[in-house]
Amino acid sequence: MVEAPLPGREGGEGSTAFPKAALMPVDLSMVEIGEETRIDTGFQEFNRVLGGGTVPGSLILVGGDPGIGKSTILLQISQNFAASGCKVLYISGEESLRQIKLRAMRIGELKGDIRFLSETNLGQIKETIYRDQPQIAVIDSIQTMCCEEVTAAPGSVSQVRESTSLLMQLAKRSGTAVFIVGHVTKEGQVAGPRMLEHMVDTVLYFEGEKNASYRILRAVKNRFGSTNEIGVFEMTEKGLKEVLNPSEYMLEGRPVNASGAVVACSMEGSRPLLLEVQALVSETAFGLPRRTAAGIDYNRVNLLMAVLEKRCRLPMSRLDAYVNIAGGMRLSEPAMDLAVVTAIVSSYRDLPVPADTVLFGEVGLSGEVRSVSLAEHRVREAAKLGFKRCLLPKSNVSRLHVPQGIRCQGIAGVEEAIRFLFDEGKE
Repeated sequence: MVEAPLPGREGGEGSTAFPKAALMPVDLSMVEIGEETRIDTGFQEFNRVLGGGTVPGSLILVGGDPGIGKSTILLQISQNFAASGCKVLYISGEESLRQIKLRAMRIGELKGDIRFLSETNLGQIKETIYRDQPQIAVIDSIQTMCCEEVTAAPGSVSQVRESTSLLMQLAKRSGTAVFIVGHVTKEGQVAGPRMLEHMVDTVLYFEGEKNASYRILRAVKNRFGSTNEIGVFEMTEKGLKEVLNPSEYMLEGRPVNASGAVVACSMEGSRPLLLEVQALVSETAFGLPRRTAAGIDYNRVNLLMAVLEKRCRLPMSRLDAYVNIAGGMRLSEPAMDLAVVTAIVSSYRDLPVPADTVLFGEVGLSGEVRSVSLAEHRVREAAKLGFKRCLLPKSNVSRLHVPQGIRCQGIAGVEEAIRFLFDEGKE
């Protein structure tokens, strides 16, 4: 048996071998760099997630559940690119040109130099991009693309790997910024080899509940910016609309003076986000209490209830508990601990937390409230939305510059927070 080289690797057309000059090591002091130029997507939220805009020659993977809005948002930013003077090529392997036009009519009139192509053969696509030299190219989707040199079916591991490799070379050599759509599996990962995410420059996930109007664009990998940023969009009849103040949007319709409802502040990258934490506790009708958590780690809720039982002597072991982050958000930040604990106690005592109060802080196993990062950013966001009082870790207060209109109360432990809110804080 003779080992044959992989298709397209023999050194001819489509070869991935680098020129000999590229293999010569150089001193970084000899490398010239200019001011980084990014292309505006037309959406402040999308620019935030990318780190300030699209970098020419980058390869960006956008993943998400079917019907979440991946194709819609890429068509919208293609429209924005073209309207700003960029040359755009939109390539679809899933829709005909007629279908694309029907979808484009829904989001508005297309202006500028934007062309469409319905094709799955990457050889043809490669020639078209080299010939037309667009600044932006959109591939929808990578699972429908195929290389003629690979005998496997489109969507297979080998086809996805080779297709992504070819697009990566194409982006670097031509300077075209390439957006590729990736389908996801039942586990929520992009379909295909895990190597796919390592090959691209940026990985974005489009998240959200299908029955909710908002969508979250989250960066999980970004060679040109932070990986913790999120962008918030609202799905409308005319496509996706960016939400510039997500805190206000998330708190719309929250109940006033209802027990078990608390406003907390979480950080998503550099953005503070105010959310409502809801809890409902009641006597269990069975021998084993039931616990449910939506939007927050189930094991974390059990841990916090154990802290309440041991440190505050509350009978949590015989109570059913249901904890929910309103709006369908999913959070894992420990700074939400104090809000979860307070919501549980509020529901247990059937006493509401004042509506003008916001809380954040990590709770330790000894019942202490530990410091969190970017406390001042959180307090400023609360003050901007009209909250009058903030409960936060005592260790954060000394380093805090408190904005006007809000009063900050440092809390050292869970017992102190409960006493302040439900016994002493009723002024």
